[in-house]
Amino acid sequence: MSDDIRAEAGFLILADISGFTAFVAGTELEHGALVTGVLLEAVMRRLSPPLEIQELEGDAVFAIGADGALPDGSVLPALLADAFAVFKEEQRKLAGDDSCSCRACSDIPRLDLKLVVHHGRFVRQTVGGRARVAGPDVILVHRLLKNPVNGSAYLLLTASALERVGVDPVASRMQQHFVSYPHLGEVPCFVADLEPLARPDFAAAPVLAA
Repeated sequence: MSDDIRAEAGFLILADISGFTAFVAGTELEHGALVTGVLLEAVMRRLSPPLEIQELEGDAVFAIGADGALPDGSVLPALLADAFAVFKEEQRKLAGDDSCSCRACSDIPRLDLKLVVHHGRFVRQTVGGRARVAGPDVILVHRLLKNPVNGSAYLLLTASALERVGVDPVASRMQQHFVSYPHLGEVPCFVADLEPLARPDFAAAPVLAA
């Protein structure tokens, strides 16, 4: 067995399109794929750099920010807020194009974005020629997409991620939730509503306070 695999620590981040399944199932295939592709690409361009895009997973972008590459976690909230704002701006542009009246183009405003962030450990490995990261924390951040949070536009930080970014959950008016998954245990999470950033003057509506 090779011993060249080394565990790393860092942020594990999923940017997931809310309403994706209903959108692609109920709209024209070609335009539906085009719309979601444009939106996901806009988010990817904003996150990387400084984050590393690990994979595009259907309706979600999976990115990592290893501690060695992102030593100051306090920059993350602003980066994620910008990614959401870019998503909404691109969405407004697509929705404002009245050159097509198909259902996919008409349903663009129904889409939204949720951001899930965990800080933990992972290993990098290559399987079948494809690089990936693995470990219980990688599984956890994906499980966190299924949670009891109401709403379609929010930022969810686990307690470990919150500590790393240095955000005061009380000052930021974040709601605390506890989720539990088999084999992974109970996970305290803190949630911030991203809807204020949906306004065109999003720069004047900070969501998270240090």
